[in-house]
Amino acid sequence: MSTLLSALAAWKPFSALVVGDLMLDRLTFGDVDRLANDAPVPVLAVSHIEQRAGGAANVALDLVAMRASVTAVGVVGDDADGVALRQALTAAGVSDAAVVSDPGRPTTVKQSLIGLAQHRHAQKMFRLDFESRRPLDPSVEDRLLAAFAKALPAADVVCLEDYAKGVCTPRVCQEVIRLAAAAGKPVLVDPAAIADYSRYAGAAAITPNRDEAVRAAGQPASQAPEHYGPLAQRLIDDLRLQAAVITLDKHGALLLERDGEARVVPTVARHVYDVTGAGDMVLAALAAARAQGLDWYDAVRFANAAAGLEVEQFGVVPIPLDHIHRDLLSRERANRGKLRSTPELLVELAALRAAPPSANTPNARPAKAKVPSVVFANGCFDVLHAGHVSLLRRAAALGDFLVVAINDDASVRKLKGPDRPVYPVEDRAALLGELECVGAVVVFGEDTPENLVRAVKPDVLVKGDQYNLDAIPGAKFVQSYGGRVELLSVVPGRSTTSTVAKIRAQN
Repeated sequence: MSTLLSALAAWKPFSALVVGDLMLDRLTFGDVDRLANDAPVPVLAVSHIEQRAGGAANVALDLVAMRASVTAVGVVGDDADGVALRQALTAAGVSDAAVVSDPGRPTTVKQSLIGLAQHRHAQKMFRLDFESRRPLDPSVEDRLLAAFAKALPAADVVCLEDYAKGVCTPRVCQEVIRLAAAAGKPVLVDPAAIADYSRYAGAAAITPNRDEAVRAAGQPASQAPEHYGPLAQRLIDDLRLQAAVITLDKHGALLLERDGEARVVPTVARHVYDVTGAGDMVLAALAAARAQGLDWYDAVRFANAAAGLEVEQFGVVPIPLDHIHRDLLSRERANRGKLRSTPELLVELAALRAAPPSANTPNARPAKAKVPSVVFANGCFDVLHAGHVSLLRRAAALGDFLVVAINDDASVRKLKGPDRPVYPVEDRAALLGELECVGAVVVFGEDTPENLVRAVKPDVLVKGDQYNLDAIPGAKFVQSYGGRVELLSVVPGRSTTSTVAKIRAQN
């Protein structure tokens, strides 16, 4: 397993501070099926309104989804929207202890009007912004920095998310970076779309996108990823960074570490539904990965995967760590078929069971998703034959994801004799992995798969009907929590033992 996958399997809780422009996203959903009588504009018949934490607050929510303990550091107005934003933060598990109220400015609110595009999927029609971009007053800066300094000792990493709404003033940014450096805490910055990045000097890393990087460098854009190496070097030199990460959309990201060579970290092709929140996700994922001790290259790989999953969603949707892990597992192990180690399998099943409803949900409130069901079957599966295939197809039809556990070579010899298996475990796993009905293959070496059944906790346990229910390992355990044990009929005249005997008789 790679260093990245090993780190994900051993993921530890961590703490983060998110400093920046906190916003309230107000989503007004409805149906659009006519134009107004008094003007050639569509009419949105409102069905419901949702309020979510946005801007820098979305970074905080992304980090919570990656199992972080998060404190938001920012400013809200002394108004009802500020109360709503605080409630959205705390409801998501984010501490608002370091959020400062400023009676002299409104809470930043982004109100989106969302209708159905051709009666099929949600489409943003218009957005209303309620905000002040005026820099914070010095007295509010003082309160904000005092709140940050109080929260800093408990943090492992600091994220600075600048949307140019007046909170991330040069003084705030430089003091946050100075205090964090003195405490040995790295600061990762998602910069505003501004030309002067000097306020971010001394940070650990910066994560501009392609357009932001060329604006800050005053150079033309290019579709060629290598074009951004010199830009990244300039950022590192000018701002004294450890690393620069320039995100390049479908081309992934360019990573340059101080005293290193520029490297393009590729991503995979995605069905892009909505790019909103991708930059927030990159910052959160990089911070989470660095807090786990990952190097910059693996941290960018992790961030690419997280951002890729984000753009497949409508709106800003925190992506659970299990989903990112599962995506990386499937990409990393594409050449290994469906064979999993037990830890890999458990992570993938956790991600499968935690899968949220489809994000491409229309304006109606999404119904609670059905948790996918897991089916478990086991055996030697030596010399795969039609009887095996029939049983596995019927087993897969009993749920959503079929796990096939196979005996290792030593345990097959104990069961079948010294001249078995015919095929080593690697070959048996590869053959089973080619069956469309099989979701994953896992190997066990114990006398029975009882412990594996207890770890997987399947919804359905399958065996052939030649077995007695009381003798099936794990059957009573599965039934104890409401799972089912299904005995499936075997295909007459089909068995590995008879097949092997027939072949040997002919030779």
